[in-house]
Amino acid sequence: APQRQWRWNRTTRTTQPDIDRRYYTTLQLVLVSSTGRIHHFVAQGTMIFRGTICILALAASSSAFAPTTSTITVAAGRSKDVITMKIAADSTSTAADAAAVSSSPSSSVLHDFDHHTSTRLPYSPTGYSTWEWKTHHNQQNQLIEEFNDNGSNSSGSPTHLTTHSINYLEVGDSSKPALLLVHGFGASSYHFRHNIPVLARKYHVYAIDMLGFGWSDKPIMDYDATVWKDQVVDFVQEVILNGDDDNKEERSIAIAGNSLGGYTAMYASSDERIKDNVKACILINAAGRFRDPEAIEEPSEPNPIIKSISSAIQRFVIACSFVYTKQPLRIEQVLRQVYPIDNSNVDSELVESIQTPAQDDTAAEVFYRVITKNGAGPQAYVDDILKELDCPVLLAWGESDPWIRSAAADKMESLHAEFHGENVAGENGSKWIKRASIDAGHCPHDEAPEAVNDAILSFVDEVLSIA
Repeated sequence: APQRQWRWNRTTRTTQPDIDRRYYTTLQLVLVSSTGRIHHFVAQGTMIFRGTICILALAASSSAFAPTTSTITVAAGRSKDVITMKIAADSTSTAADAAAVSSSPSSSVLHDFDHHTSTRLPYSPTGYSTWEWKTHHNQQNQLIEEFNDNGSNSSGSPTHLTTHSINYLEVGDSSKPALLLVHGFGASSYHFRHNIPVLARKYHVYAIDMLGFGWSDKPIMDYDATVWKDQVVDFVQEVILNGDDDNKEERSIAIAGNSLGGYTAMYASSDERIKDNVKACILINAAGRFRDPEAIEEPSEPNPIIKSISSAIQRFVIACSFVYTKQPLRIEQVLRQVYPIDNSNVDSELVESIQTPAQDDTAAEVFYRVITKNGAGPQAYVDDILKELDCPVLLAWGESDPWIRSAAADKMESLHAEFHGENVAGENGSKWIKRASIDAGHCPHDEAPEAVNDAILSFVDEVLSIA
């Protein structure tokens, strides 16, 4: 399909790209394959204008919304079915830009780090290492898929690939089994600062920043659970298993995650592409929706006018919330609320690790799209994922979580028993579940790291001894 940059003009005599530079502070490319698609972008432009005109007045001084003077050059090169886009900006740096500078296996701050003697990961304000993730998850494919779904094209699945820079780190002996850690919403790999050194004494530990968070890229695209699931699966295949060591393809892997990262860890662990290697799944106050047995699904087409107004209101409220929430004092306040038992680990470095990536130019729009699940496909329910899990599961649960109550862990235990039977370690093959109750809140791995580390080590040791 030909590439065109859609321009929208109303009485303000302002083109849409100009609005984008003020609100998104990024360059958006739109694929338009026929005039029949123009109405979609007119409606989208109207929605954006209505929802952002007031936001710009409220948050003009914020780096997430402020006008940018960057000179942006786009060079598009086509090789078979691969589209490569290179964007060169001025000297204004972002967290993702800084992280992309280093592509070495380990960042400089980790060169002299001894995880055998230290219990805390050193903080790097520019991220750690970079993995270039080549994936079909991008805005171009999403537009093409939507176009095909409308019956306007039957050419098959889109094949355009985009490379996203992903921040990650690894610590420990590469000959040992791998343990992958996945952070929660709004956080980064640094959130496992008190876990990585201790866990790396026995396992080869990896931690990754999910797309749209931390020091990873924050592309303007629609986000849903499959994006992060595929990111973790590809990372396992390309980084953890694809090494120089011939035994890596047979090595055992445990995947652990907190909150949204817990849901992602569970979802990825059930994926057929890596199922044989994943021997354990650790859910630390994992997020996710359960099926409602009484709900009746009746798909309906919303009124476009109501949908536009509703989206505009959503964008306004969420954008204002983002401006407020990303302030250091507010971040600290929220952290103290979700560390209800012991908030002594809420310090300036933790706040900075959350606040710095939020200054990225596209962070506000990514925040909006993740919150609203803009363009998301069918929801993958926890029920369905647990049913497909073949490996043992550990629920390392902060029982004082104000956001995801202990009832969620209770539900997971009952569903697992329903699907796989009442069993303990060693019974019914590998399908068993264990719970470790932690005296902490939503982030027990950082609030009570000693208890979580002990629970993870005990569980993984037990699993690998019978695997």
